[in-house]
Amino acid sequence: MLFPDYRPRRLRQNEAFRRMVRETVLTANDLILPLFAIGGKEIKNSIPSMPGHYQLSIDNLIKTAKRAYEAGIPGVILFGIPDKKDPLATRAHAPDGIVQKATSALKKNIPGLAVITDVCLCQYTDHGHCGLVTDHGTIDNDSSLDILARVALSHAKAGADMVAPSDMMDGRVTEIRNILDENDFSHVPIMSYAAKYCSAYYGPFRDAADSSPKFGDRRTYQMDPGNALEAIREVTMDIEEGADIIMVKPALAYLDIICRIRGEIDLPLAAYSVSGEYSMIKAAEKMGWIDGKKVMMETLTAIKRAGADMILTYFALEAAEELRAAK
Repeated sequence: MLFPDYRPRRLRQNEAFRRMVRETVLTANDLILPLFAIGGKEIKNSIPSMPGHYQLSIDNLIKTAKRAYEAGIPGVILFGIPDKKDPLATRAHAPDGIVQKATSALKKNIPGLAVITDVCLCQYTDHGHCGLVTDHGTIDNDSSLDILARVALSHAKAGADMVAPSDMMDGRVTEIRNILDENDFSHVPIMSYAAKYCSAYYGPFRDAADSSPKFGDRRTYQMDPGNALEAIREVTMDIEEGADIIMVKPALAYLDIICRIRGEIDLPLAAYSVSGEYSMIKAAEKMGWIDGKKVMMETLTAIKRAGADMILTYFALEAAEELRAAK
C-alpha cells in the first residue's frame, strides 16, 4: 500500500517526534553480562583480546556484578576457569567448583540478580571439547549427556536461577530437564544455545576461558554457518525437549537467523553478541576508525530489532551505563 503524501522527514526533523515514532528501543533490561570466574582472592587477570574484561576471583566478581545490577542489568551468565582439568571434566560438576562457589556467593550478596550458568565441558576437559571424546578421537554425544546433566544439577543446587547448555550435544535439554525435575528443581528454566554456529568469532572467548580444542575443531557438533533451515530444526527440537528460552549465537553475522526464528517461534529469544564482535569494535575504536560507543549502541539495537528479547553481550555494562547517562 502506497501513501504518496507521507514524508518521513517531517518527523525526523524534530528530536521529540523521532523518539515518539522509534520502533526499537534498547534498555538495560535487554542485557545479560557474561562474567569469567576464577579461584583465589583479589585476582583480576586482564584478557588482552577482550579489553575491559577480566578473569575475576569471587570477591571481584561480586563487585562487578553489583555494578551491573546497579546499572539496571537484570542478570549475568557465569563461565568458570577451573583449578584443574581432566578427560571427564570432573571439576565441572564438583560441589566446590568455581561456578558453583561463584553462584552461591552472588546469590548471597546480590539476591535480586538473576544468575545464569553456562553448562558445557570445554573449559573443564583437558582436550578442550564440549563433550567427552572416544578412544578414536571422536565426540561421544550420548556419554556426554549424563555429565552435562550433572553439571546443570550442581549449578541448580548452588542457587542458579537458570542453566544454559552451550555444548550442542543432541538430547541434552531432555537430560537436563529430567534431572532438574527429578531433584525438585522444576522451577529452574533452561536457556538453550539452540542455534550455535561453528564460528570464527569465538576466538577471544577461548583466550578468556582457556577452552580452545587441543585437536580438531567443533564442526561435528556446532552448526554450519551456511545453514538456515537447520537452525529452525535445532530450535524446534530444543523446544520439544523442554527449553524455556532459545538462543542464536553469534548475533551480528546471524541477524537473518534471529529474524527468521522470531517469525516462527513464540518462545523468548536470546542472542549472544560474542567476543569477536566485541573485540573488533574495541580494536577499531582504539585505532580511531570508528566512534566506539555509537557503533556499540547501533549494533545492540540492530540485534534487538532483528527480534531478540535479550542480548548476552560483553558491552552490557558499558551500554547500560551509557543508557543511564542519556536519561
